Amino acid sequence: MKITFLGTGTSQGIPVIGSKHPVCLSDNSKDKRLRVSVMVSWDSYNYVIDCGPDFRQQMLANNVVKIDGILFTHEHSDHTAGIDDIRPFFFRQGDIPIYAHERVVTSIKERFDYIFADENRYPGAPAVEINTIKNNRPFRIGNLMAIPVEAQHNRLQVFGFRIQDFVYLTDVKSMEKVEMEKIKGVNTLVVNALRIEPHHSHFNLEEALEFIDIVKPKTAYLTHISHLLGFHDEIEKQLPDNVHLAYDNLVIEV
Repeated sequence: MKITFLGTGTSQGIPVIGSKHPVCLSDNSKDKRLRVSVMVSWDSYNYVIDCGPDFRQQMLANNVVKIDGILFTHEHSDHTAGIDDIRPFFFRQGDIPIYAHERVVTSIKERFDYIFADENRYPGAPAVEINTIKNNRPFRIGNLMAIPVEAQHNRLQVFGFRIQDFVYLTDVKSMEKVEMEKIKGVNTLVVNALRIEPHHSHFNLEEALEFIDIVKPKTAYLTHISHLLGFHDEIEKQLPDNVHLAYDNLVIEV
């Protein structure tokens, strides 16, 4: 299985528009981050987790010509606002499967109603195949099963996903012990680490490392990173041997 980090930034990306923060002014490509998303690939399948406002740019940067579905962690715009850009895939493939909590489906329908219209559809609009998912209900993607992992983003329920020995989590602030049991000892974990200072709805770096120490993956990658975490190369040197900062267009095998 191949994991492509399409984007590793927080909701504003890096650089932040108009910011003079040193990280935003960095010349290091690893300090430039699009909104968070990954693509999970195996055999002939490509599944994307989250479809934010940089989706088009991410697909072009990685020469993606086919996607088999989109898994949504939650409804916030930095995870959903790119859904209109599935149009080229829709024109070639037909309705694109999406997998999301019922609440997330409702939110996307309200904001992109033309995608879901049954009558008088605009000729250029894409269409999707809706798959509503629930916690403790594994679901099939391609020839594998995805296991939802529930967490809290402040007071908002979000889903992470376990696909074989890979787990992807973002926008997590807390998680019940029963959910942690789903991922303990996994080979590869991706989890959010927003910044150094505490945040009301995201793990900061200290919390992310504590979480990693509890669930004990073989290897962990940090994502959903803001400029306030610091320079990529400097933070990378401070991390435990089995923990790394992800960066845009990083590809790993799991």
